[in-house]
Amino acid sequence: MEHAETFEDLKCWQLAYKLKNVIKAEVLPKIPNSEKFELKSQFIRAARSGTANIAEGWGRFHYLGSNKFYYNARGSVSEILDHLIEARDEGYIKESEYDSIRILVIETLKVLNGFIFYLKREHLKK
Repeated sequence: MEHAETFEDLKCWQLAYKLKNVIKAEVLPKIPNSEKFELKSQFIRAARSGTANIAEGWGRFHYLGSNKFYYNARGSVSEILDHLIEARDEGYIKESEYDSIRILVIETLKVLNGFIFYLKREHLKK
């Protein structure tokens, strides 16, 4: 793996950032105001938490401290999928919109999992 200078260089952060922007641009405007403090709020908190936890993990110097935040980011990205399912089931987004965003969620999770396992392997080598 090529050395990253900041968390912005991490593929997992880049994908989580893209996912956050897709949620903000394509999903949140379709959720009614009656869900302002429920689903809408949960969506944006989970999306922000994904990128923020990756950034915070990057800022930690110890493997175990960092890893905790990467696991939290994985949980937040998974939470986005649950919120997507809810938005689809409530009819706020179309099936096709759900399908395309779900692909991005899964890709983000796969890359984040790969990064977590990479760090674990590197830690075990020491």
